[in-house]
Amino acid sequence: MSDLPTHWVPAEVEEQLYRRWVDAGYFTADPASDKPAFSVVIPPPNVTGSLHLGHALNNTLIDVLVRRKRMQGFEALWVLGMDHAGIATQTRVERHLEATEGKSRTDYSREEFLDKVWQWKHEYGGKILGQMRRLGNSVDWSRERFTMDPGLSRAVQTIFKMLYDQGLIYRAERLVNWSPALRSAISDIEVDYQDVQGELVSMRYGEGDKSVVVATTRVETMLGDTAVAVHPDDSRYAHLVGTQIEHPLTGRLIPIVADSYVDPEFGSGAVKITPAHDPNDFEIGRRHELPMLTIMDEAGTITGTGTEFDGMDRFEARVAVRERLAEQGRIVAEKRPYEHSVGHCSRTGVPIEPRLSLQWWVKVEPLAKASGDAVRDGRVRIHPPEQEPRWFGWVDDMHDWCISRQLWWGHRIPIYYGPDGEIACVGPDDEVPGEGWTQDPDVLDTWFSSALWPFSTLGWPERTPELERFYPTSVMVTGYDILFFWVARMMMFGLYAMDGVQPFQHVLLHGLIRDQFGKKMTKSKGNVVNPLEWVDDYGADATRFTLARGSVPGADQAISEEWVAGSRNFCTKLWNASRYALSNGANIAGELPPHDELTDADRWIIDRADAVIVEADELYERFQFGKACEALYHFVWDEYCDWYVELAKVQIAEGGQRAERTRLVLGHVLDTMLRVLHPVIPFVTERLWIALTGGESLVVAQWPQRRGRERDVAADERIQDVRKLVTEIRRFRSEQGLKPGQRVAARLSGPAAVGLAAHDRAVRVLAKLDEPSEAFTPSASLEVLLGAGSLTVELDLSGAIDVAAERKRLTKDLAAAEKELAGCVAKLENPNFTDKAPADVVARISERRDTAAAEVTRLTERLAALPQA
Repeated sequence: MSDLPTHWVPAEVEEQLYRRWVDAGYFTADPASDKPAFSVVIPPPNVTGSLHLGHALNNTLIDVLVRRKRMQGFEALWVLGMDHAGIATQTRVERHLEATEGKSRTDYSREEFLDKVWQWKHEYGGKILGQMRRLGNSVDWSRERFTMDPGLSRAVQTIFKMLYDQGLIYRAERLVNWSPALRSAISDIEVDYQDVQGELVSMRYGEGDKSVVVATTRVETMLGDTAVAVHPDDSRYAHLVGTQIEHPLTGRLIPIVADSYVDPEFGSGAVKITPAHDPNDFEIGRRHELPMLTIMDEAGTITGTGTEFDGMDRFEARVAVRERLAEQGRIVAEKRPYEHSVGHCSRTGVPIEPRLSLQWWVKVEPLAKASGDAVRDGRVRIHPPEQEPRWFGWVDDMHDWCISRQLWWGHRIPIYYGPDGEIACVGPDDEVPGEGWTQDPDVLDTWFSSALWPFSTLGWPERTPELERFYPTSVMVTGYDILFFWVARMMMFGLYAMDGVQPFQHVLLHGLIRDQFGKKMTKSKGNVVNPLEWVDDYGADATRFTLARGSVPGADQAISEEWVAGSRNFCTKLWNASRYALSNGANIAGELPPHDELTDADRWIIDRADAVIVEADELYERFQFGKACEALYHFVWDEYCDWYVELAKVQIAEGGQRAERTRLVLGHVLDTMLRVLHPVIPFVTERLWIALTGGESLVVAQWPQRRGRERDVAADERIQDVRKLVTEIRRFRSEQGLKPGQRVAARLSGPAAVGLAAHDRAVRVLAKLDEPSEAFTPSASLEVLLGAGSLTVELDLSGAIDVAAERKRLTKDLAAAEKELAGCVAKLENPNFTDKAPADVVARISERRDTAAAEVTRLTERLAALPQA
C-alpha cells in the first residue's frame, strides 16, 4: 500500500508498465508450447496511417480477447504488421518528393523511385505501430510483418503462380474503375460516391420519324457510342429496332438494339450505349456484340475519335460537345440541373472514369463457392449471424477480381513476355527468363497480398512451426465495412492455399464509430477525434473501456469525450476503493474462511463475484464486449465499491476475528475483480494487483474461476433489504433537509426488524442514525417495504432542521406546482386548444401536467411528514 500514490495518474505509469511487459516476453508466443493455441492477426494498417478511432476500437477488442485467453492458459499469439498500401504510399511519396525536391515520379527511373519509397517508409512510415503501444496492445513484437517483406513477397509470387497455372488468373480487356489522376485502375473500396450537381442533356440522334432522343450527364462519352438501346416491348420504337442511325458527330452508323435492361418509363425510353465507358453499357455491349471504343487515354484526355475533340480533357470536351450539338440543333431540351452520384478516387478526390482496359483478373467462381460453403457448413461462424445474408449475397454473386494496378510501388506481377509473344509466369524458385524478355510493368492490387495475411504472416509457403501451430487463426476481428473487400478474399485464398482449411474459425464484425449524435465522423464536419488525445487526457484504460463498453457486434456506436471522462472516473473509483482496502489490511494471505464463519455481507459479495465471472465468461465467448463491460462496471461500482467496502468498514471496526476474515474477503474479491477487469483496463489493474498480491504480473496470472460454493440466497436477500433500507432512509433524510453527515436518533421496528437485527449497526453507520435514548420522542417516520416484511423507521428531527423555515419553503413550492398543474389542466380541457394545437405541443403540455401532478403529490407528502410545530 505504501507505494500507491493518492491519485491514479495514467501518464506516470503506462509507458513503463508496457515496456516491462514487452521486455519480459509476455507477448511472445512459443510454437513449441503444449498449451492450447489461440491466434489472431491484426488487420494490417497502412504504412502511411495514423491511429484513428476505428483502429483503436478494433485493437481494443482484439486485445481483450488475447489477454483473456492468455490468462486462461492458452498460448496466445497476436501477429502485427503493416500493409504497403500501394496507392496511398505512392501518392504520399510523390507529394513528398514534389514538396522537398520539386520533382515528380517520372523524373526518376522505376528503380530510383522505389528506392525513394523505401527510404520514406523507413523514415516516416509505420508510426502507427508506436501509437498502438500507447493503447496497450499485447502484440508479439518479435513477429512484426510487412506485406512487402521477403517472406510475404515469396508468398505472393507463390500463390500467383499456383492460380495462374490452374487457369484461375487470366488477362482480359474489361471495364474497370479508372483514376485519371493516378493513371491506374483502382478497387471499389477506393471509390467514394458523392452526390454532385450535374447537367442532364437531352439530344436527338437521327432525323424525322427515324430519330430518337437520349439523355446523359456525361455528354462527352457520346463520342464512344456504338448503339442506342430501347426496351423490346416499347411500341414507340418497334419500327426502329434492327435499323441503323447516324452518329451526330462522327458520322458512324450505329444500330438500334432492343434490351430488357432499358427502363421504358425513364426519360424518353431510349438510352445511348457506350460499352467502353459505362458498366451497364458494357454488359449490353457484350450481349449484342457491339464494338467497344475507348475514347479516353490514361489521363482522361479524348483520343482516337477522329474528331475536333481529340486532345481535349474530358471535362473540356463535355462543354465543347454540348455546344457543337446545340449548333446542329440536336439539343432538344434546355440543359437542366441534375443531382446524381459520381464516383471519386478516394486518394486524389478526382472523379473516376469507367474505362475499358487490359488487366489481370482472378477467376473467383470456384474460390467464392468454397468461401460460401465454409460458412454454410459451420467451419466459419460470422458474428453477429445477421451479417450472414450479406456474406452470401457477395460470395454467391461475386464478379471476377481485377488484381492489376498501373503503379510502381507494390508486388510486381510475375509475368514475363518473350520476344516472339511468349508468356511465362515465374515462381519464387524459377529462373527469370533471359535476354529479350520483359516483365509486366503492373503491380498487384494491395488486397491481393493482404488476402494472404492469416497464413503468409505465419511463414507460408514454408510449413513453419508457427503455421502448423497457429493456423487456422481463432478469430478475425474487423469492421463490417470490409467484409467483402478483405474478409471474403482472405477466405478465398486461405481455403485455396491451405488445402481447404479456413483461415479463421470466427469472424467478428464490429461497427463504425460515430460522434455522440450518431453522425459519421468526417474532417469536413470537424467531428473527427484523435484517440491519442484521449489517451493523453484520460489514460489508455479509460479510452479502451469506453470503446469496449459501447461495442455491440455488427452495430455502429456513438462516442463522446464525456463518456471517456466517465470511464476515467470508473478507473479512479476502482483505485480509491482498492487503496482503502489495502490501507485497511486487505490481503490474500490464506484461503477464504468457511461459509459459516462469514457474515451476510461477506457471503453476498463472494457470491456476486462468482456470478460476475460466469456472466463475463459467457458474454466474452459471444463477443458481447459491451454487455460484459456493463456487468463489470456495475459490480465494481455499485456493489463492491458503494456497498461492500462500506459494510466492510463496519466489520473491520469491530476488530477481532471478524475484522481479519473481512480483510481476507476484501482482498480475495478485489483479486478476482482485478483479474476479470484486466483484459479491458490492463494498466490500472496491473498496478493495483501487484500492490495487493506481490505477484509477477496480471498478464500471466490465471483467469479467475468460480469458487463453486452454492449461492447463499438468504444472505443475498438480507443484504438487498439492507441496501434498500439504507437507500430509503438516505432519501428521506435528504427530503427532510438533513445534511449528509448530520446524525439523528432513530428507532427501527416492525416485522422485518428482527430479521435484520444482525445488521442494525451497519444500517445505523451507513444511514447516520444514532441509538434512541430513553427520552426518545420521534417527530417523523417512514415505512419501508422489504423482502422480509415492512419496517418502520422513526426519527427524532427536533433541532435537526428548522421546521418553520422548511414548511414555508415547501408551501411556496407546492403553490407553484399547483398553479402549473391547474394551468396545464385548463388547457387540456379546452377543446379550442386540443383541437387546433399541433400534436407535439399538446404532448408537451400533457408531459408538463404529469410532472406537475407528481410534484404536488411529493411536496404534499413532505409537508405531512414534517414534525408538528
